[in-house]
Amino acid sequence: MKRKQWWILGGGLTVLLIGGLSLAGLKDKGIGVQVATVGRENLQSKVSANGKVQAVKKVDISANVMGQVTKLAVKEGDAVKAGAFLMEIDPARSRATADAQAAASEASAKDWESAKARLQQAKSDFARAEANRQAGIISQADFEQLRTALTTTESSTQASQRRYEQSRAGLRDATIYLAKSTIKAPMDGVVTARRIELGETAVIGVQNQAGTILLTISDMSKVEAEMEVDEASIPSVKLGQEAQVRIDAYPNQTFQGQVTEVGGSPILKLSANEAIKFKVKVWIKNPPLTIKPGLSAQADVFTGSRDQALALPIQSLVTREIKPKPGETPKAGAPRDEEGVWLLTKEGKTQFAPVKTGLMGDLNVEVLDGLKGGETVITGPFRVIRDLKGGERVHEDKSKKKDEKKG
Repeated sequence: MKRKQWWILGGGLTVLLIGGLSLAGLKDKGIGVQVATVGRENLQSKVSANGKVQAVKKVDISANVMGQVTKLAVKEGDAVKAGAFLMEIDPARSRATADAQAAASEASAKDWESAKARLQQAKSDFARAEANRQAGIISQADFEQLRTALTTTESSTQASQRRYEQSRAGLRDATIYLAKSTIKAPMDGVVTARRIELGETAVIGVQNQAGTILLTISDMSKVEAEMEVDEASIPSVKLGQEAQVRIDAYPNQTFQGQVTEVGGSPILKLSANEAIKFKVKVWIKNPPLTIKPGLSAQADVFTGSRDQALALPIQSLVTREIKPKPGETPKAGAPRDEEGVWLLTKEGKTQFAPVKTGLMGDLNVEVLDGLKGGETVITGPFRVIRDLKGGERVHEDKSKKKDEKKG
């Protein structure tokens, strides 16, 4: 064999030997993981949700009478004062009804006047009959006949009075119905929606039926964001909590807010697959003057804070099943899972530590029990943490940190 071939063969063996030693060294170090040290920091927990901007005070106006819109005085965006004329629904039929009721009322009033005159005459006739009867001028039969006439006249007069009162009530009802043909602004505000056009037919409004709403008047001096908060977060949301609101129409701006309403029942779901959510209203303290109802908004509701809390990265938390000891029967109602972290021991091995957590920050979570601070917890990779059983040999993989520094 030539010298050159010997050199090649020797070099190959050397490479294999060095590679084998390197692999053995990596094997001795164990699995590469990312770690973090448990320490103290200021935590701020919050609940984030999406929703829409709306006026705190608004009125949806529907028709109380059916008919064609004959006058329409406003459009969307118009500012109106309380009592201002907004629209008219054809009053011809209701005016005719009111006129008919007025005539009927007048006729019944005359009938009642006549009945009262007849009653007065009947009373006079009966008074004379009483005097004549005592004097023996008229017979008992004639006297009883006049008594009956008085009783009949009294009943007739009362009936006439009732008919008059009924006609007056009908006239008042017709007058009210006629007045409903004219729609006026119930408060100061802005017309934020108009769903009717001149000449279209307005139908009588039905509660919770959007198609019957003609106009919406909103007081835009005080607005709120109506948010939808998921069921897992709603227990921590309380009245009076501070919030920050972001509105898509006003990028790079944040508005201060405050929780004014927390729904006590879930929002009605349109399908069984929808998540359960609750309505939360956040008053926007400093809204822009040009804000409009219906704008998309996101809110962060601050549910708690803790200064210098013992904390660890959220991604280090794991949940594992609690396995009973051999021969032990789990108690009814006992927890089936426990929350904890995987520690990197001084010996370079994994060890599970149960923990009790508190406030949840953006990246870290408060530790209430289970750790004292200074421990090294394994934060990733997730695929490694997921498969850990305890006792595995691991080492800190610093390559990711180097890449982050370069970036």
